[in-house]
Amino acid sequence: MPCYVRSESVVSRVIAGQTLIIPVRKGVGDLTSIYSLNPVASAIWQAIQQPRRKEEIVVAIEKEFAGDRQQIEHDVDMFFDEMHSAGLINPVEAHALGVPA
Repeated sequence: MPCYVRSESVVSRVIAGQTLIIPVRKGVGDLTSIYSLNPVASAIWQAIQQPRRKEEIVVAIEKEFAGDRQQIEHDVDMFFDEMHSAGLINPVEAHALGVPA
C-alpha cells in the first residue's frame, strides 16, 4: 500500500488561514499555477508533510471534520489524484520507507 508525501518541488504557505501551494520549476516559483486549498484539502496537505498512508489520513480527517467515511475516502482519493496529476505529491511504497504494512 503506498504512502503519500508532498513533492520536493513545491512551496506552500498558510496566509490568512488559507493554504497556498506554488510549484517550483527550474528553481523559480510558477506563479501561474498557484493552488488554493479548502479546509479539508489543507488538513490533508498538512498530514502529508511526512509520508502517510491513505488510511491514516482518512482517520485524521474523520476526527477533524464531520462526514460520512465513504465520502471522506472519496475526497481523499480525489485530492491524491488531482495533486499527483499536478506533480504536487508523490506516492511512495511503504516498504521502501521502512514503514510496517
